Amino acid sequence: MNNAEVISRTISIEHVTITSSLTFAEVRRKLEKGLPTLDVKILEELSSGDQQNAKSYEQTGPALSIFLQRDHGALLQIVGRRSNAIQYDIGNPLTASKMTRYCLGAALYAPLRVILIENHDGKAVFEYDKPSSLFGQFGDDRVTEVGRYLDTALETALRRAAS
Repeated sequence: MNNAEVISRTISIEHVTITSSLTFAEVRRKLEKGLPTLDVKILEELSSGDQQNAKSYEQTGPALSIFLQRDHGALLQIVGRRSNAIQYDIGNPLTASKMTRYCLGAALYAPLRVILIENHDGKAVFEYDKPSSLFGQFGDDRVTEVGRYLDTALETALRRAAS
């Protein structure tokens, strides 16, 4: 009756917090100005196997884009207190393919999740899990190397928005 095998293991994740002296609204504006919304055309080109456009996008396109954003703060209206909290999916489909070609399980963390919240002092705070710690669990140096690249690219983008 039960043909499923379940394997569970504990992994260590490095969590990063970047606190800004700027307001939530200022940091949000800077982040969304600094990272473009994902051009869905590149997804179509990748899906069709268009290697020429993929190579061009890799050379001239943005290192990171915002795939999606969700207003988590609005959900708190259910308990009568709206907060400023936006969750972003941030990444690059070509960068993701550099990992998932070796380990499809890496797709669980691509794109990366980042939350921007307003703390009790009215300042902006980014929180996210460090990419290399997420992707390192797969035990493939090629995947971990891309995670390390994302460590730098993501931190740079978030610091730029926070300063």
